[in-house]
Amino acid sequence: MIRSLTIHLRRTLALCAMLTSLGLMAIAAPMQDETATRRLWDTDYLKQKPSTTKTSAPKPQYRPVTPRIPTKAVRGETVLGITVWGLRKPAAADDKEVRIIKHKTDKAKVASWTPIRIPAETPLPAGQRVRLSIEAARSGYLYVINREQYADGTVGAPYLTFPTTSLRGGDNQVTVGQPIDLPGLEDDPWYFTLEPSRPDQIGEIISIIVAPKPIPDLKIGESEVQLPNELVENWEKMWGAKVGRLELVGGAGKPWTKEEKAASAAKGQPLKRNDPLPQTVYYRSNAKPDEPLLISLRLRYGAVKTVSSTRRR
Repeated sequence: MIRSLTIHLRRTLALCAMLTSLGLMAIAAPMQDETATRRLWDTDYLKQKPSTTKTSAPKPQYRPVTPRIPTKAVRGETVLGITVWGLRKPAAADDKEVRIIKHKTDKAKVASWTPIRIPAETPLPAGQRVRLSIEAARSGYLYVINREQYADGTVGAPYLTFPTTSLRGGDNQVTVGQPIDLPGLEDDPWYFTLEPSRPDQIGEIISIIVAPKPIPDLKIGESEVQLPNELVENWEKMWGAKVGRLELVGGAGKPWTKEEKAASAAKGQPLKRNDPLPQTVYYRSNAKPDEPLLISLRLRYGAVKTVSSTRRR
């Protein structure tokens, strides 16, 4: 009798220990999720889920912009997040910690700017200063190509604008959760100025490639390098066909955050699950994990004015 009770007691204690362990694991799991490097592709972002309580914060949602391109059969490591930041003078309500402050030529004077989110393909005025945050869902190598777009449907010559030795020292490696800001804050200048080079220019086409390995035989220089049209067109056919786009609901106009600023710094901390998501996510169904992904971001001009050119100044 005593032996049976002893065995029963041992089993009960073992069961309690196991349940306690499982309970601690259940508590620890969400904590780990909160601090884990985030995934860009999560089908929950596409579902409209009501909040379970009145006090719970609404979950981020994305709006499909290309409904004919299905979001099924998308591999999580083959998507790309892009945020276009427009620079404006700070407002009184802006967090001072996320302003960009730069000394002018006269060291006694400083310029202060607040980056705000702009949805892809939003018409922008000539002279607008912009920056790009590019976040890959896998490790690889980043390439950025710029072409001018004209009213008659034609495009200008393609130029490899990144990598160059004058931007980030030519380092074009990307890792999960670590956005690449172009230009970097340490670059000079640290923003792009949108300036049409001729009266009929209606925008810029920014082609962004993330490749698992460096693209062979691609030489970089101190500044942008012109590429053959045929080469870029071939890349578009192989890596950029049927690319879909999602826009973050309610993200437009929101300013840069401390988390995004910290992550964009050299050797910054990767973004976590609850950190702000990219404004725009690009995806391609049935893309293979070992092939590059190419997306085309169009920066459209609003009221086009004739100004003296250059792409970056």
